[in-house]
Amino acid sequence: MRRLVLPLFAGCFLLPSSPGDASESEREKVLFDFVGKYCLECHDTDVQKGEREFETFNFPLENVADLITADEIIDQVTLKEMPPKDADQPTDEERIAVIRALRETIAATRDKFESTGGRTVMRRLSHREYENTLEDLFGRRVDTLGLTADFPKERTSEHVDTIGEALVTSGFLLDQYFAAAHRLVESRLGKDAMEPKNWHFTENFVQYEELTGSHRSALKFQYLCLYEQPNTDTRQGGYGHIEDFLEGVPVSGLYEIKTLAQAKHRDTHYDPKIFQIDFSEPFQLAVVPGDVTKGHIHYPQAIEPILAQTLVPDEKPEWLTFRVWLEAGQTPRFIFPNGPYESRASVIQINKRYKDEFEAEIPGSLVGRAHILREGALPHIRIGEIKITGPLPEKGGSAEEIAVFGKDGFQAEKALNQLYAFGERAYRRPLTQEDRERIQRTYDKRISEEASPRQAALDTIKMILCSPSFLYLTEITPEEEKWLRPYDLASRLSYALWAAPPDQDLLAKAADSSILKPDVLAEEAKRLLKDPRSTDFIDGFLDSWLNLRDIGNLPPPRQAARSYYAEDLPTSMKKEAHLFFRYLLENNRPVTEFLDSDYTFVDKKLAKLYALPEKDTLRLADGFQKVSLKENSRRGGILGMAGVLTVSANGVETSPVTRGVFISENVLGMPPPPPPDEVPAIDADTTAGKTIREKLALHSSDKTCAECHRKIDPLGFSLEKFDPIGRWRTTYPKPAGKSKAPAQSIDSSGELPSGETFSGFDEFKQVLKSTRKDVFARNLIAKLLTYSTGRHLEAVDEYVVDDILATVKAENYGLKTLLIESVSSDIFRAR
Repeated sequence: MRRLVLPLFAGCFLLPSSPGDASESEREKVLFDFVGKYCLECHDTDVQKGEREFETFNFPLENVADLITADEIIDQVTLKEMPPKDADQPTDEERIAVIRALRETIAATRDKFESTGGRTVMRRLSHREYENTLEDLFGRRVDTLGLTADFPKERTSEHVDTIGEALVTSGFLLDQYFAAAHRLVESRLGKDAMEPKNWHFTENFVQYEELTGSHRSALKFQYLCLYEQPNTDTRQGGYGHIEDFLEGVPVSGLYEIKTLAQAKHRDTHYDPKIFQIDFSEPFQLAVVPGDVTKGHIHYPQAIEPILAQTLVPDEKPEWLTFRVWLEAGQTPRFIFPNGPYESRASVIQINKRYKDEFEAEIPGSLVGRAHILREGALPHIRIGEIKITGPLPEKGGSAEEIAVFGKDGFQAEKALNQLYAFGERAYRRPLTQEDRERIQRTYDKRISEEASPRQAALDTIKMILCSPSFLYLTEITPEEEKWLRPYDLASRLSYALWAAPPDQDLLAKAADSSILKPDVLAEEAKRLLKDPRSTDFIDGFLDSWLNLRDIGNLPPPRQAARSYYAEDLPTSMKKEAHLFFRYLLENNRPVTEFLDSDYTFVDKKLAKLYALPEKDTLRLADGFQKVSLKENSRRGGILGMAGVLTVSANGVETSPVTRGVFISENVLGMPPPPPPDEVPAIDADTTAGKTIREKLALHSSDKTCAECHRKIDPLGFSLEKFDPIGRWRTTYPKPAGKSKAPAQSIDSSGELPSGETFSGFDEFKQVLKSTRKDVFARNLIAKLLTYSTGRHLEAVDEYVVDDILATVKAENYGLKTLLIESVSSDIFRAR
């Protein structure tokens, strides 16, 4: 069955309808006259152009296939995308008449179809939901353990990571769940009590590869030096480890780390362009975990969340203190987040351009830096001493002990009651008698095997964490029931808006069944959205709707986009989209501002990328600020955001087809069919001389290609003046090897199949906002319902979507209204 992706009512004709406005026979005559006159020539059983066939269409509607066909006819006629421009065109009166006839028929048959709606497959927690749930249960971050690092890569469906059908559970994944539960429980609750220890390191700061010889010669390994950001190709000084502490800390716990550090030569006289950083900003020092068993200690590792971060003084070395959580076997590593782009390249440039400043002989390889450390002004962070103390005691006991066993910690005489209480939190519902018996059997079995009461309790917790009742959602509402039961509904709401378990307030609403009332459900949704945990909803939804999780999968060449790496632009790109969504949500701003707005949120790095005036006034310490775009029509809305422009390109070049498909799928909710197998891909490279517009014109002359490209290409042309990372441009790169040849200018104008024209990006946004706002709002509703329910919508769901859209329109298209109406709808509350 085709999923609900096409809007039923678009922005050109907005007609009220009610069953009985015209008789069934009158509607039938209007429809078949229109289809026979304008559609069957291309869409009968013999031709089926675009894989659409209307000759066997039943009227009145008899099945879901007929409903889908009616939906498609309304889509195409409303947007004036059919009949094609070179065919006879219906009058506006004819269009209105057929749309009215179909809408009245669809409304009249609502009762026939809405009871057959799709259901969500009982789904497991996604990897991010799994880690969030464990963090909630154990009272502390668990990302330092990397519990899901070895899990199979998460499958998504149409970029959504919450779809039950895609979240399969293999035998290998089950093994990983057992291993993760064992590691978590033993490292956090099974560790031996230990008095704090002290370590003090003052020498033997060995660093590897190109740094070893230079540091031995110039520094005698007396200093640990950081020369570059961690995200580089050559990796020469991006990570600073402690050579005499490779074994790491003995047990998981809180540790205090003190470093005697100084920022060296931030006032260097060397050309700042060599380093690709802003020397007006103080140097930053951060701590990440390292594990010598997981790979090179001086290279990036899979598990390295930033644990703490601070600024480094310039004038003299000062003690900087960090309080961080380290897992057993992890050793602290130091990084330079805003450091130079690439240390090796910097050293080579200094040796070439400033060779006359050094008395010492410069190595022929040009990568040696001993002479620069002695005589020069190489910017870097220098650490002379490191002190580590821990594990530090926590007042009242560890966070994990309190979270799992209560404020008094584990008590053998109350072990079963403590385990029952943990089980209820893990299962997100009251325990059944069968649950209690299973918990008791596991505990008693371990006691009979001579495990200590505490160890028996820990092993029982591992069993709970591997139970389907923990790993799966929607697991107590019977299949034959239409509506979710209270605890399943509470979990659906909390995982939709927090990606985490329900809290006690929400569970209380489940306990008295008041959560089943739509108004109570709506109020709880508003409460959850005010909580900081809703950050996970915004990030998860944006990753699914706009596919932002794929930023970085096709990164640009370093030489062509150094700032992308040197300034960690992907992080800023995602943050802009998050803050923009948050602002619309908190203020119930119209969703049309996703299409165009006169403001956005930028930090110093994005302000520079966008060439905004704030690039000269913002500091890194200012973080993100709301800025006006009233004088800048190149930005505004999601299509002007660097994150969207990057994820819709391939890193090397842009393609109107790729970006056009992105707009069609994610903005308008109209995914085009895949191209035929026999059609070759289009080369987007313009350096050979022919513009991409000319190549597409030739490509579209093929009748098998023209139908889709006339809809896709104009959408993509509107974004052509943005390069692969979202920088504004007016010309394409010059042809290779032809530096004297003029660069080709970019034409970002277009004409939509419905006849609207635009001269560039700004006018294109206005076309979308004035003629496609209902299309967009409807698509956003469908995306939210898909994400929050864990299933793709079907044609029979369109009636509920219509109801939501009507309410949203009445409330000025407010985003909060749209979200609250969605999560309190029949679709959300159904099994």
